[in-house]
Amino acid sequence: MKYSFFYFFSVIAILSCSASNVSVKSATKTQNPGYWQQKIDYTMNVDMDVKTYQYQGTQHLVYTNNSPDVLNRVYYHLFYNAFQPGSEMDVRSLTIADPDPRVKDRISKLAPEDQGFLKVSSLTQNGVALKYETVGTILEVTLASPIQPGEQVTFDMVFNGQVPLQIRRAGKNNKEGVALSMAQWYPKLAEYDFEGWHADPYIAREFFGVWGNFDVSITIDKTYTIGGSGYLQNPNEIGHGYTTEKVKTKGDKLTWHFVAPNVHDFTWAADPNYNHDTMQVPNGPLLHFFYKSTMPKENLENWKNVQPKVVELMQYYSTNVGNYPYEQYSVIQGGDGGMEYAMCTLIMGEGSFNGLFGVIAHEMAHTWFQFLLASNESKHEWMDEGFTSYISDLAENDILHKNSENPTKGAYRGYIYLAKSGKEQPLTTHADRYAYNQTYSISAYSKGEVFLAQLAYVIGDENLKTTIKKYFEEFKFTHPKPLDIVRTAEKVSGLELDWYLTDFGQTTNTIDYGVKTVEGNTVTLERIGLMPMPIDLTVTYTDGSTEDFYIPLRMMYGEKPTTATIIADWAWAYPTYTFTTTKPVAKVEIDPKEGMADINRENNKM
Repeated sequence: MKYSFFYFFSVIAILSCSASNVSVKSATKTQNPGYWQQKIDYTMNVDMDVKTYQYQGTQHLVYTNNSPDVLNRVYYHLFYNAFQPGSEMDVRSLTIADPDPRVKDRISKLAPEDQGFLKVSSLTQNGVALKYETVGTILEVTLASPIQPGEQVTFDMVFNGQVPLQIRRAGKNNKEGVALSMAQWYPKLAEYDFEGWHADPYIAREFFGVWGNFDVSITIDKTYTIGGSGYLQNPNEIGHGYTTEKVKTKGDKLTWHFVAPNVHDFTWAADPNYNHDTMQVPNGPLLHFFYKSTMPKENLENWKNVQPKVVELMQYYSTNVGNYPYEQYSVIQGGDGGMEYAMCTLIMGEGSFNGLFGVIAHEMAHTWFQFLLASNESKHEWMDEGFTSYISDLAENDILHKNSENPTKGAYRGYIYLAKSGKEQPLTTHADRYAYNQTYSISAYSKGEVFLAQLAYVIGDENLKTTIKKYFEEFKFTHPKPLDIVRTAEKVSGLELDWYLTDFGQTTNTIDYGVKTVEGNTVTLERIGLMPMPIDLTVTYTDGSTEDFYIPLRMMYGEKPTTATIIADWAWAYPTYTFTTTKPVAKVEIDPKEGMADINRENNKM
């Protein structure tokens, strides 16, 4: 996300459609023999009434069961049902100690015309009517016949929806006046993988979806401009900035036809007062910008001025993570902060230039970690939010010339605060199961960012850069798990790192190393926290000279690249470590560059 102003901050082929401008430019790879994933193709037609904010829709879905399992049922997400009094989202917001201020008690007070809903009126499997039941935000479907391994079936659905008042991510008439932010707007088939069905109710957090092709036609009042996922197939019938030619329209409505290849969601936004600008990234995608023409002059200037910087962001991420595989990307005013989607983001559009750039930097970075790698965000939200925060902090530092020696320092502060607060929960916690919203936020964003930044301390800066690129290249389009990033780092560095994932990613063990004694030429260090780490150390001698030392962690079975003096390794079970220098010691400092998330730096010097 989800970058909000409330928070701290089976090999699958790439499919292409027949239209010449529809493509994904890189092939999928996987390093896991026997890996499989499901495949889904949507064809949807929706007719929006901009007066009632209700819409009618049909959905033709082709589902391929690439699993080795027989499926006796399927589940759909009905996200808009969360915006009804008494929903799980409503009750959770009313009962959690620190509710999101955007939600609070607002759902409980929604009038019927401002509530959201998705209702299914018919559903068939290969033409046979199905039994189904709506349970909150989930549609439980009993199949007419089991779906066999390797079998392809079709589901045809008729549905209707009502757009809720915008409270979280999607809705109508947000506080900046955007008419329609259409995220999570259609019945979406749940993901099924080797862990089973992922039919999580929509309570607060993240999403997980099936890759496939989307063919979507949207009929709406002709004064509305649409931006979102996919390539517009009929620009010469539409206009609205998609073509420079004059377009003559008949009737009161237009039908917009979009195709999005190999994505796992489809999002759009619409408003009668959108400006629509474009800017080409050299050797990259065409960027689209949609923003309200009715904003104050200063905000309009910010939107103009940010566009070349967004070009730089696209180039930065493509260079430092991996190539962006689509031919367009859209930045759309329409969010309640910021939220990433397929080939686009919905963000708030007002505020300062730096604020606008910062939100875009974060949300665009999600494209790589949330939409192209697409880990299960309900279970591993830190792999998306944290890794996104890491690379976007580096990008902002570089592009805005902030010249910070440590752009991730704020994340360290946030994590250490949480580790010492008594409220921390391990990163294995389900995203909806954190006791506090603040705990979720710091864990996902800050601790997730520290996970990568600190990995550079463990394996070396260049090894981390190589790891990120290799991880993206090998696991894009494959829903990687936490072990995948660690195993990639092991292959790049040649070091054993299972301990790092165990302690930092699966427990609340903390790092605390201290200087215990300094006596002449003899230095004794102590491990106080439970989490092991290798140690960078700077010694200042009595003659004023300095020497850097590196103490390997024994269970790593190796050392990172370093110019420091490498001395004997330190086994975790030993609480103290003593070494002798060649000259009398005046001062010792552990980790002078603060690469470790040491929760007590006061004992790092003597």
